[in-house]
Amino acid sequence: MAESMRVPWNEPARVALPRHLYVHVPLCRTKCTYCSFYSVVDDGSVSHTDLVEETVSLLRGWITPQVRWVPLNTLYVGGGTPTALGMELSSLIKSLTGVIPLATGAEVTVEANPDSVSEELLGELADVGVTRVSVGVQSLDDGALSRLGRLHDRAGALDALAAVQSAGLELSVDLMCGIPGVSHEVWLQTLAEVVECGARHVSVYPLTVEPGTPMAEGIAAGRVPAPEEDEVVDAMDAAAAQLQELGLQRYEVANYAVPGAESRHNTAYWTGEPYIGIGGGAHGMLDGEQARAIGLAPGNEADIGRTRYGYASDPFPGGAESPLAFLESLSVQDAAREDAMLGMRLTTGISDELGQRAGVIGPLESLVADGLVTHESGRWKPTVRGWLFGNEVFGRIWGAVE
Repeated sequence: MAESMRVPWNEPARVALPRHLYVHVPLCRTKCTYCSFYSVVDDGSVSHTDLVEETVSLLRGWITPQVRWVPLNTLYVGGGTPTALGMELSSLIKSLTGVIPLATGAEVTVEANPDSVSEELLGELADVGVTRVSVGVQSLDDGALSRLGRLHDRAGALDALAAVQSAGLELSVDLMCGIPGVSHEVWLQTLAEVVECGARHVSVYPLTVEPGTPMAEGIAAGRVPAPEEDEVVDAMDAAAAQLQELGLQRYEVANYAVPGAESRHNTAYWTGEPYIGIGGGAHGMLDGEQARAIGLAPGNEADIGRTRYGYASDPFPGGAESPLAFLESLSVQDAAREDAMLGMRLTTGISDELGQRAGVIGPLESLVADGLVTHESGRWKPTVRGWLFGNEVFGRIWGAVE
């Protein structure tokens, strides 16, 4: 009998909540020039203790008679800059896992910036169950770091990577490519150095100019050079070749890992697994049954495939009149189409079964004809060119109606 059905006969059947939890810590020591994610500068106006208590309270708010907790396979604490909480971060994680326990072998990831990690903090995180640290290095070029508004320099980044290794935690590194002024040689050296420091997972993101950011304003005023599209593409291609040589395989358009070190939490996003998101500005996604049980979807609506929600952009969204800033539901087929679209981010692509269920075989065949997707052994997979023209691939799949 399935575990979810093991309930006493005198109790109503309850729906199990997701096995993945995302927690957003909306604090940063400063705002980077390119960043459009929700966060506030940690200037002392937000009590770290209150923020921890509010976050745990939000999580407890999910408990209703209609649902039951299951041990988490992944817990991801992102931001913002979670390590800006200092020692309160370990308190937060301990409190969260006191509400929902971790499954055996769970992946517990914390995002960190080099300027806010220490050996003491990393030791505390390891003690409360953290297994993985994702360090936002972005660059090992001091000039580039200054232009990006980062608080650390090259030496500080390398010290932070060494500290993560010393704590016995799995090391993931975020890098940014296409930064004006960073030469091809420096970019290749950066990739080699982070792997030499022990990174078994590397994320490579192109520098994107988001409207309303200081970088966008600087470019518009002519004070800051804009990233060149050709240089960004060349840097992405160089990263793929360099990291493959160093033993890290590409498993998603922007992510590389030693086999077995892939991010299980992020892979859950890309493969349509439900997850709870809590904290100011956080998003979450439930399947139809879960959404109905928690009261986020009409109880008589059987065609809801999934429901997405987002908390208000506020350090303490639970105190708002309506803590959820948005709520939207997709039909069963639209949810399948979304899974097909996101599956094109992965090297493994999607199965024939998902393509048929989503009703997107026609668009996939047209993408094969255009050299953006391949079809072999029952799977549809993006080509390198397909990744470069990702918007075209995603648009055709999402716009399909068969």
